[in-house]
Amino acid sequence: MDTVTDAALSFRAMTPADLDQAYGLSMAVRWPHRREDWSALLRLGQGFVAESKGQIVGTTMLWPYGADAASLGMVIVAEDYQGQGIGRQLMNAALKAADGRTVQLNATDEGLPLYQKLGFVPVGAIHQHQGSAFSMPVIELGEGERLRPMGTSDRPALIQLDTEVTGLEREGLYRAVFAKAKGIVIDCEGDIRGFALMRRFGRGYSIGPVIARDLNGAKAIISYWLGSNPGLFIRLDVTEESGLTPWLDEAGLTQVGRVVTMKRAAVTKPATDSSLKLFAITSQALG
Repeated sequence: MDTVTDAALSFRAMTPADLDQAYGLSMAVRWPHRREDWSALLRLGQGFVAESKGQIVGTTMLWPYGADAASLGMVIVAEDYQGQGIGRQLMNAALKAADGRTVQLNATDEGLPLYQKLGFVPVGAIHQHQGSAFSMPVIELGEGERLRPMGTSDRPALIQLDTEVTGLEREGLYRAVFAKAKGIVIDCEGDIRGFALMRRFGRGYSIGPVIARDLNGAKAIISYWLGSNPGLFIRLDVTEESGLTPWLDEAGLTQVGRVVTMKRAAVTKPATDSSLKLFAITSQALG
């Protein structure tokens, strides 16, 4: 298909009125996001669009996490408009809005060259797993540990654990996710040693974030959600270093994709100090 060259192209902030067309762009590239997912993402952060004669032809979004960090995602350019530098201009708008923050994103193969040119460097990778036909064994927990449902009173502690593990200030993100998600925690005599949230997303449901002390704990809370929801279409985005991919593949939750986690560092932050570890992210856009 020929590329359209359009002198009428303009760039501006995204508004709720743009969401139907933004959703159409993501459908065209076969991303799973529902219209409701777009709306939730915009409420959490800010977006930018490329527009031609009233038609949205490109998007990107940014979610600040405190004064020092942000996540960037939902970078889409309509097929007919690719090759005109639209993606770069949208990225520059988002990076300007980041206002000196260290920005992280998860890059597809198509976006990788642009992000490298803009100063992003690889720092890891995410494996996307999904499916509805899976068989999960019961995973034994450590001595004194048990699984229990997340309560409202647990929420501040979970937000604090995420901050300790990731180094990010994501209270706003968690409060939005808590409103839609169910949670399970690993409890040891009142000490929370891990948790996982499950919420509606895309074609079905998503499990994430998953935070635990070790691989066995991560498997236990993931196995709980999968074993409790046989036949549901479920997605997990796990870190490459988590060690979960072979286990999930064997259980029937197959790896279907891989993206590269990249950072454009503006602020050097101290290493986090936690006995816990991030095994699965909230989403590829939000980190």
